[in-house]
Amino acid sequence: MKKKRVFIIGLLSIMTILFLSGCSQPEEEKIYETLEAVVQLEKGFEKQQEPLVQLEEEEKAIYEKILNLGLKEIEEIQKLSDDAIALSEQRQELIDLERESIVKAEKEFEKIKEKMNNIDEEGLKKLASELYVVMKDRYESHAKLYEQYSLGIKQDQELYHMLKDENVSLEELKDKVDKINKVYEEVYSLNERFNDLTQQYNDLKIKFYKESGLN
Repeated sequence: MKKKRVFIIGLLSIMTILFLSGCSQPEEEKIYETLEAVVQLEKGFEKQQEPLVQLEEEEKAIYEKILNLGLKEIEEIQKLSDDAIALSEQRQELIDLERESIVKAEKEFEKIKEKMNNIDEEGLKKLASELYVVMKDRYESHAKLYEQYSLGIKQDQELYHMLKDENVSLEELKDKVDKINKVYEEVYSLNERFNDLTQQYNDLKIKFYKESGLN
């Protein structure tokens, strides 16, 4: 009964750009400041990645120990299941912190909408609009990813509670693991979509900076 687990997500690139200050600030520079503020806000999201993967690995190792024990060694299984539940709760805490960071970044990002409408050069305005659409799709993708990953944690916890029950049947366990695998297959798909959009956004941002003369 193997459970699938994957949650490696894309990060925004950081670009340090110096530009001259003047009496009036072009809209492109205002957008630049907003986009770099978004990068800083998403650092909270970035910080959760390594510990989250570590927790996943620890939880996976415990689950494999449970499988190797077999259902007869119920006391040890119950203890290991409690350990796994504790790890899954920590995963939820980290993913909640990650989501909080993303939501803050999204609110900051919204500030570019009015600024990009004030850009005079049509080519730059169009590029800013493309960048905006991709980033909004990225944030929507993360919302779905968060929801699905949280569902995966909930399903994992239900499985661990089932394993603690000495009367549980192998068929019941198999059905639950099948459900969990389907959830994490969707997580994987959403994760790929999120990474894709992150790369598209980073590419568009760099292009916008260059065409705005901010490099």
